[in-house]
Amino acid sequence: MMRVLIDANILLDLILAREPFANEARAIWIACEQGRCVGFVAAISVTTIWYVGRRQVGFAIARQRVAELLSILRVAPVDALVLQQALASALTDFEDAVQLASALRLGLDAIVTRNSKDFVGATLPILTPAEFLARLAPPKTA
Repeated sequence: MMRVLIDANILLDLILAREPFANEARAIWIACEQGRCVGFVAAISVTTIWYVGRRQVGFAIARQRVAELLSILRVAPVDALVLQQALASALTDFEDAVQLASALRLGLDAIVTRNSKDFVGATLPILTPAEFLARLAPPKTA
C-alpha cells in the first residue's frame, strides 16, 4: 500500500472546493478513508491549511476541516533534523523542502502535489493527483 505525503495545495483544493481541482482532491481523500493508501500531511502544512481555510471559509468550518484531516491523515513530524535537511536541500521553496525532508525521514513512497515543478531535484517520486490516482488499486467491491 502506498504511503504518500499530500501537499497542502491538494488539501486546500478539497477544503475550499477549488475547481477544477476539487474532484481529484476528493478522490485522494476517499482513497485514504477507504484504506487504499496511507496519507500523510506535513506538520507545517496543517498550520497553513488552518490559516488559509480560516480566512476563506471562516473559523468554525476551518476548525472542522482540520479536525477531519487529522482524523484520516497521519502527521509527518517536523523537527530540527528535518528543518536542517530542508535548508541543505536544492529546492528553492523552503516549505516544499520541509515537506520533502519530512517525507524522506518517514520513508514515504511519494509526494502528491499539483506543483511538481516546485520539487525539481527531489529524490522521491513526485506525482500529480492524476498520476497518483492511476497507481492506486480500485476500491474493493462487496
